[in-house]
Amino acid sequence: MGRASFFGFLAAALALTDGCVTASDPPPPQAGVPYPPVFRADFPDPFILEHEGRYFAYATNTGVANVQMASSMDLASWRILWDEREPARLHDAMPVLPSWAKPGFTWAPEVLRTPGGFVLYFTARHAASGLQCIGAATSHDPRGPFTSQAAEPLVCQYELGGTIDASPFRAPDGQLYLYFKNDGNNPGFNKPTEIFAQRLSPDGLSLTGDRISLIRNDAPWEGRVVEAPSMIERDGAYVLFFSANDYAWHDAQRVSSYATGYATCEGPLGPCVDAPNNPFLASTFQPCLSGPGHQTVFQSGDRQLLAFHSWSATTACRPGKLGRFMHIVQLAWQDGVPQISALEPR
Repeated sequence: MGRASFFGFLAAALALTDGCVTASDPPPPQAGVPYPPVFRADFPDPFILEHEGRYFAYATNTGVANVQMASSMDLASWRILWDEREPARLHDAMPVLPSWAKPGFTWAPEVLRTPGGFVLYFTARHAASGLQCIGAATSHDPRGPFTSQAAEPLVCQYELGGTIDASPFRAPDGQLYLYFKNDGNNPGFNKPTEIFAQRLSPDGLSLTGDRISLIRNDAPWEGRVVEAPSMIERDGAYVLFFSANDYAWHDAQRVSSYATGYATCEGPLGPCVDAPNNPFLASTFQPCLSGPGHQTVFQSGDRQLLAFHSWSATTACRPGKLGRFMHIVQLAWQDGVPQISALEPR
């Protein structure tokens, strides 16, 4: 959730990649820093898709791109994508927004592979209401351009403050689901925030059946916000990862209260119960992590990995304000509890 600044992106990249904004080399090992960023540029709300042996990462908008992208062959070295026709211009996976959307507020993109191609789910500002809402766009190429002719959002809970953070999930039986959060903490609203689930049509472009509330912000560590859902299935069990609390950087604390937790669910539509050990990833747990969240789980060969962002830190492990950098860690399980470890090179 939130906006990225193109100038922040440039500053982060220039400061931390020796003036090169096209690539991010694997950071050198640092004592006491177990999970250094794999991409040192402002790249919030990352989502990663593997396609034909290459990894594509999508992130929240910059000042000149609705959906920025980066790519990698090994998950350790990442290269920002630039426009092939205009090499000095940042690549935009969705250069034209649908008619209902206002530019400048395109957040948290995630991509679903379907038999017909790829569907990009995104959050954008609804021009008529001023709320953030969710749309869907399609492309035959994971790099885009993704396009949508929809006159209205795919889902927007107008009475609940809007809707953000769409995340698709394909269950073992092939049924598709979409997870999202009502934007009840939107200024002007004073609503609880909840994560909802609803069935998707086979093409991923329409919602069917009832909308089910899975969790809400009812624990102290969550503050006023639960968001960024991502559902997985493992050995017949369902786990809903989510982020909570305020994503922003606060100068007074020099840290963000944003953190990552999970809930166990009986099925894709719940019911779900928050884990008692939440959050399992937070600023206080590891050095050089401030506000780790907006996570996504993906598979790389036989490894299950977790990608997330946290606010930048310098190589000396001092806090910085250059943006939210992308991290990737290995995800394992012990007695049903997620365990993370440093990404091992391959």
